[in-house]
Amino acid sequence: MEKGLEKCLDEVSHSPGVSGVLCSDNQGLCLGVRGKASASSSGVVSAVAEKAAMLEPGSPQPVVLLESDTSQCLIHRSNGVTLAVFKSPETT
Repeated sequence: MEKGLEKCLDEVSHSPGVSGVLCSDNQGLCLGVRGKASASSSGVVSAVAEKAAMLEPGSPQPVVLLESDTSQCLIHRSNGVTLAVFKSPETT
């Protein structure tokens, strides 16, 4: 699994407009990070995904978009793994 995760992180981090990628487990443990993403934010990323899923229990896992003037962060949880993709708005 580790090699598959590493390959996935590398592929996503090299996508156009992506400045960073972070992957964490349900407890917030950082499983991998690339680019400008910070491993120290893995707990917050997991918590955001968990709380967003509580808004509509029984629905598919939501995609959360956090946006500022300088960046965007998309967060999605699937199969016990949370992925955060950081992008620059001018390249989206």
